[in-house]
Amino acid sequence: MTGTKAAAMIRRRRRSEIVTEPFETITVDTDRVACDGGGGPLGHPKVYLNLGKDGRIECPYCSRVYVLREGAHPHEHAH
Repeated sequence: MTGTKAAAMIRRRRRSEIVTEPFETITVDTDRVACDGGGGPLGHPKVYLNLGKDGRIECPYCSRVYVLREGAHPHEHAH
């Protein structure tokens, strides 16, 4: 196979052809969450995440985004 034929077979996709789905965003009422990726065989090990001062955290395994609900008082039920 010549170089020009190989180049014709391997074509870069234009950026407009790339389709990505947005990450799942979950609104919560507490600043601490547990994520297992949805459980079952397609899940991941359970991890506990703190939303922090920004009120937002992304799971390092599945990229779910947890966002503190507007008006929530996360430390009300803390012991």
